[in-house]
Amino acid sequence: MSKTVVVKHIAKKYKMYKKDSEKLLDLILPGGYGDDFYALRDISFEANEGDVIGIVGVNGSGKSTLSNIISGIIPPSAGTLEIKGQAALIAINAGLNNNLTGRENIELKCLMLGFNRKEIRELEPEIVDFADLGHFIDQPVKNYSSGMKSRLGFAISVNIDPDILIIDEALSVGDQTFTDKCLAKMDEFKERGKTIFFISHSLNQVQDFCTKTLWIEYGEVKEYGSVEEVLPHYSQFLKDFKKMSAQEQKKYREETLKKRLGSSLTAAK
Repeated sequence: MSKTVVVKHIAKKYKMYKKDSEKLLDLILPGGYGDDFYALRDISFEANEGDVIGIVGVNGSGKSTLSNIISGIIPPSAGTLEIKGQAALIAINAGLNNNLTGRENIELKCLMLGFNRKEIRELEPEIVDFADLGHFIDQPVKNYSSGMKSRLGFAISVNIDPDILIIDEALSVGDQTFTDKCLAKMDEFKERGKTIFFISHSLNQVQDFCTKTLWIEYGEVKEYGSVEEVLPHYSQFLKDFKKMSAQEQKKYREETLKKRLGSSLTAAK
């Protein structure tokens, strides 16, 4: 089976500042300034054609950072990423210009992806029909609800027919009818052997739709394998975490934060 995504020792580092003036110091001082924070650390995994990978983890674990790196929106600080084909990210607001109308955003996004105007004219009716925004398609996106933005983003991304589809919580907003429509389109992609990354807090959706699970715990890969193997472990982790007292949960978060600070990390591989 052909590999479509190969991630090797990916890390993403950010600077943490206590005040705005420290940003200037970071630019002018030879050794920089501010604490290093690793949103991701030493992430490695491979995806094949036809894999549908559910990415799970509690808030702040780095799931969206990873999706942005795979889709090419942000670069990694270390490590390598190999992508076979075109990747498209579906997330609320991803790639949308709030000052442009929905229709203008369709044209802009497609132009950025290399489509010519003739191809865009042919694609536009399908995208508009799928989004089903009515007269709002010609209104500025800044007037859209979260659900409407998700509709437009999903409609654009699936109709440009990418090789790799990355869905970051885009189905968590909007009505059930549109969610079902999106899941049906994703099933079509699945049958065609495309690679899909599905980031969701809905364990039922991950269970029903995905073939593999990538569990990210505070910037690191906790487990990666089949849904049947990994998802029960993550589900048990959530149950155990919820049983902790507020003080125990706070202590756990503080310990994981220390692990992600640059002072406690070795150099990325």
